[in-house]
Amino acid sequence: MNAGQSICILALAWFGAAPHANLSASERPLTAELVAAGLELPVFLTAAPGDEGRLFVVEQPGRIRIIKDGALLVRPFLDIRAQVGSGGECGLLGLAFHPNYNSNGLFYVDYTDQACNTVIARFQVSADPDIAAADSETNLLTIEQPFANHNGGMLAFGPRDGYLYIGMGDGGSANDPGDRAQNLGEYHGKLLRIDVDSGSPYAIPPENPFVGVPGVRPEIWAYGMRNPWRFSFDRANGDLYIGDVGQAAREEIDFQPAASRGGENYGWDIAEGFACAGGAGACGTNPGFTPPIYDYAHSLSSSASVTGGYVYRGRALPEYLGIYFFADFVTGAIWSLRWNGAAITELRDRTSELEPAGAAALNNIGSFGEDAAGELYLVDYDGEVFRITGRNFGDLNRDGFVDAVDVQLIINAALGIDVGDIEADVNQDNTLTAVDVQLVINRALGLV
Repeated sequence: MNAGQSICILALAWFGAAPHANLSASERPLTAELVAAGLELPVFLTAAPGDEGRLFVVEQPGRIRIIKDGALLVRPFLDIRAQVGSGGECGLLGLAFHPNYNSNGLFYVDYTDQACNTVIARFQVSADPDIAAADSETNLLTIEQPFANHNGGMLAFGPRDGYLYIGMGDGGSANDPGDRAQNLGEYHGKLLRIDVDSGSPYAIPPENPFVGVPGVRPEIWAYGMRNPWRFSFDRANGDLYIGDVGQAAREEIDFQPAASRGGENYGWDIAEGFACAGGAGACGTNPGFTPPIYDYAHSLSSSASVTGGYVYRGRALPEYLGIYFFADFVTGAIWSLRWNGAAITELRDRTSELEPAGAAALNNIGSFGEDAAGELYLVDYDGEVFRITGRNFGDLNRDGFVDAVDVQLIINAALGIDVGDIEADVNQDNTLTAVDVQLVINRALGLV
């Protein structure tokens, strides 16, 4: 009798009698659940503080849409398509709600105008909470863009200081021809930090690292970035993770601890990831540079454009607390890792695990999103939004039920019969054993 036959006999025995054991998996597998479709080039998702009933989705052509109680509202929250220059890397790119949005109704957007210059603007909600006052715009900052690409676009409020952080790309073209990312007299290739609650239209936080330095833009918080398309704060501790899109060799995840006083130089256009620009050498560790915590090569499954994500701090998946998720726009690959302050642990490829069931598919992950409760979402540039959620243990065919069909599938897999792309290693210990069979049977019998 071979091992597969032994597993099959064990499975039939367990299915024919109520088991006395109740096994559980060490880590709940993940899946991507479709939340909304039919969006027009969505590039970001967020929520207003404390608002667990609505999601706000940014569409690149110039609208913000609301997903309310699971339904995509027809009328947009904001429509500024007439003033947004969209196409390529231009468009409406970022959205951040004021920390006191519930009382002041203020939110901030990053868009490019008809000349593809960056505009940071403030708006206010109308008397209808699902509609913004389109005529309430106040321009905070306009930054001329020498080229149409590398516009950054991410906005976020620091959870500890309440300041608005603005991601700016290096000005575009290729290889930073104006050497702007290293030039502290330029906004490009920087992370900016401003105080929107003081001054007119804003004030410079006095703790910014270059305040009072002649010839330096006082808004600069960190520099040496090519295109920090998506960055995020860990809502639990204030740590900052930055996905900086590389040139032709490396993609990188940069990190800034919450205790930082700013001023980090992440190396572009001298360094690209840990390497020198172009992929050779080790310029990322040059004196004066802050190297990434992780980088990967373009040769890795043809990956070519990192999409920074979030550290998971939700309630639904407690075993994933503290895990950072990120992706690649070109390939749709998704990874997760844990950064302990000194080293990367638990680096995993989540691509196949998060592939949605049914006809829906993840293609170009332009952004992650985080709702008010800390649950995470995937924003597919093709027009869909997916929620990262836990998969039912043992639901091998992903039909929403654990039943005799799943039991037969796990038995077939144990016998070496082809079951397609079904993930039969239910407890994710990298082996298919009687434990996996037992888990599926327990679940089918309602015991797990």
